[in-house]
Parts: sequence; structure tokens; C-alpha cells
Amino acid sequence: MTIRTGYTDGEICWTDLQTSDVGAAKAFYAAVFGWRYEDLPTPDGRSYAQAFLGGDLVTVIAPQNPQQQAAGAPGQWNVYFASSDARELADGLVHAGGSLEFGPEPVGGTGVMVFFAPSGGGTTGAWQAGSHFGAGRSGEPGALAWAELLTPEPQSAVGFFQQLFGHDVTEYPQDDGGRYTTLMVDGAEVAGIAAVPAGAEGTLKPGWQVYFGVSSVAEAVAAAVAAGGRVLIEPDEVDEAGTIATLEDPQGSVFSILEV
Repeated sequence: MTIRTGYTDGEICWTDLQTSDVGAAKAFYAAVFGWRYEDLPTPDGRSYAQAFLGGDLVTVIAPQNPQQQAAGAPGQWNVYFASSDARELADGLVHAGGSLEFGPEPVGGTGVMVFFAPSGGGTTGAWQAGSHFGAGRSGEPGALAWAELLTPEPQSAVGFFQQLFGHDVTEYPQDDGGRYTTLMVDGAEVAGIAAVPAGAEGTLKPGWQVYFGVSSVAEAVAAAVAAGGRVLIEPDEVDEAGTIATLEDPQGSVFSILEV
């Protein structure tokens, strides 16, 4: 069990899901990950669900915003990097080669939210902790285990995050001649950046891909399919990573699972 009590700047501290049907998504992810929920109201009279492993908050399932609803957009998983100063981060985006999409916006007393994108796209969140610091667990079954940005401009994105957060990097050559780059904080790998893998262009779209831990990929895939999900990339053993699979929930949200 990996319990978290805080995050360093540049670590991924949080995820959330924006979906067209919160109730259906709750049922699906409970079947796959065993999450339990506590429902809370949104300012517009709807509700969102906090997802827990035991007593630890691991993510949130929230309704789409009106623009996403009107466009009929599929569900989307978001990732957030920890930031000790959301305003300073927002002010530095243009100099790093990125663009501000939303915020900084206080969320009650829980923290301050920013959404931004590096060149090449890939909406990214940042979170300045207030009463909420982020996920209470990581790297175990049912919790976030990894995240990676798939982008048409991977080297530009790497430079952007290095300038924004001061990440160190490690590069891994790929069989197709490309490189998989990991962002590092205090010697630990915290996220990956790469081009969309060759052969997966019709399946994976540019943007952030989230990986949740599972004890058995085969069992999690079976549970997801039984709950109405779809397998996009069949289970496979990947060098340096382990066994992974990529799935789509019934509302169109794409996520991956990683055996931990």
C-alpha cells in the first residue's frame, strides 16, 4: 500500500473524470477497481462522486461542463501536476511555449486549479493544494500508477515541462526510431511523453493517457467488458512497464490498466 500525504511540485498529484453519466461511470469503475463513493453536490445542482480505496480518496467522477455536453463529447480523464504557486505557473506558461486554457481558479478552500497545454496540445491540469493535496494512494491496484502525454511534438513538450517544473528526464529509444521520455522529480519517474505509437494512430488520440493499477490485467479486462466497456488495445507485456491494456468505458472515456 502506497499512502500519500502530499506531493512535490512537478509530480502528478490528481486525476478526475468528466463524463456524460456520473451514475453509469460509478457503476463501471466500481466493477473494475472496487471503488466506493461519496456523492457531493455541484454548484449547478448536479452531483459528483469522490472515489475511495478503503478510507483514501483516489479520484473524482464529475459531470461534463455545458460545452462538453452540447458538443456530445466523450468522457475524458484529466491529470494534474502539483504546483506550489498556480498564479506563478500560469504567468510562466507563455515563456515556456505553452498556452493557458483555464484559471487560475480557486475551488473553495480545497485548492487552486489551472488548465494549460504545451505546444502540440494536450490539456493538462495543475493543482495548488489547499485542504485537498491530491490522491491518497498511488502505484497500487485501484490507484493511479502512471500517466503519459501522447503528442505530435514530443521533444517540444519535454522542453516545456522542463522549463515549467524543472523536471529532469530519462530517454528510452524505441523500436520505431522514436524516443520515450520520462519526466523525473527527485530521481523518480513521474510521467512519460511520446508520440502516438506506430500502429495505434487509429486507436489512441493525442493527449494524456492515465494508467490505473490492477492486480491482474486479465481479470480487470474481463470485469470491464462485463460492465459494458470495450478493449481498445489487448493485454500486452511491455518492456520496462509490465502487462498493460487500454480500455474504453461506456461513455467513451479511454484509460489504461497496468499490472502492479
